Order: sequence, then C-alpha cells, then structure tokens
Amino acid sequence: MTGPEIDRLIQLLAKLPGLGPRSARRAALHLLKKREALMTPLAQAIGRAAEAIRTCSVCGNLDTTDPCAVCADTRRDAALICVVEDVADLWALERGRVFAGGYHVLGGTLSALDGVGPEDLNIAGLMRRARNGVVREVILATNATVDGQTTAHYLADRLAEIEGIKVSRLAHGVPVGGELDYLDEGTLAAALKARRAM
Repeated sequence: MTGPEIDRLIQLLAKLPGLGPRSARRAALHLLKKREALMTPLAQAIGRAAEAIRTCSVCGNLDTTDPCAVCADTRRDAALICVVEDVADLWALERGRVFAGGYHVLGGTLSALDGVGPEDLNIAGLMRRARNGVVREVILATNATVDGQTTAHYLADRLAEIEGIKVSRLAHGVPVGGELDYLDEGTLAAALKARRAM
C-alpha cells in the first residue's frame, strides 16, 4: 500500500523506544502531513545533531563540546563523582538540579545473561578518575535492578582498593508522596534497612 520510502520511515520510527509498528505508522503519517512545518525541520535537526554531538572523553555525557558543559563547569565540585548507567540518568539528575559534582556514565550494567562484563563498560575510565588524587567520594547511582545492584557491588569492591575514596550509594525506599500500601515488599525492605535517626 505504501512506497519503499514510507515503509523505511515507519521501520526506523518503530525502532525508537516506546514506538511499536502502529505508533510508528501514526507518527510517520503525522510527519508526512506536516512536512513543511515538522518533517523537514526535524530531518535537518537530526542531521545537524548527528554531525555535532559527541561523547565527552571525561564522563561519557553527550554534548557538542568535549569536555562536555558539565565537566567544563568550574563551579562543580570535582571531588564528587556520581556514577550512572546511562546518559538518560545523568540528564534526569541534572533536571532535578540536586547534584553539583561530576558524573561518570558507565554505558550500561554488568549482566552475565547478556554477556556484558567489566571490559564492556566504562569502568577503566572511572578507576583512572578515582585515582587522580582529586576525587574523594564516588556516589553509585545505578538503578535498583538486579544488574544495577550487581554493578554497584562490583564497583564498590574495585573502588575499595583506592585509599582515601569514600563510596556511597543512592538511598532506596519510600518515594516522596508515596503510600506504604502501594509499595512492593522489596521497596519496603530497602526503606527499613536504610532508615535513619530523626
């Protein structure tokens, strides 16, 4: 029913997170209907982004400069590094404006099932940074999944070898505004374990 160009557009859109074949068809149709106002500027923006955006050689963030704007910001505390799994996690923390140190993007998590080992992640870069004599604390902000926890434990063991480095982990438990009745057992157990004095 459609030409090869439209089929290709739909196939590529369907590869985006959250878009299946039906959503991709709707998105393609919308783009085609709004060709001048949306499709052409989007194609140009994607082309420019593909040429200009690079991975930061220091932390692994994505930006148009290397080092990225976060690493180049002299107001940030270079003694603190927050380790995240992916750039999306870094962006989420930056949106919250709650952290004023540096970041380190691992590029995933350790996963025996998926064949992802330490050499597949940016762990060597983290260890180099931790040994630079400036870093005093590494905050492990991996997700509370099995692979995220495994990665955090592995990193904590590796970082324990470096003298003078404090290793901490993001707290897990009851979210702000959360009700106990709606939380799963794992979240409740983590909240009880991480309780603190008032």
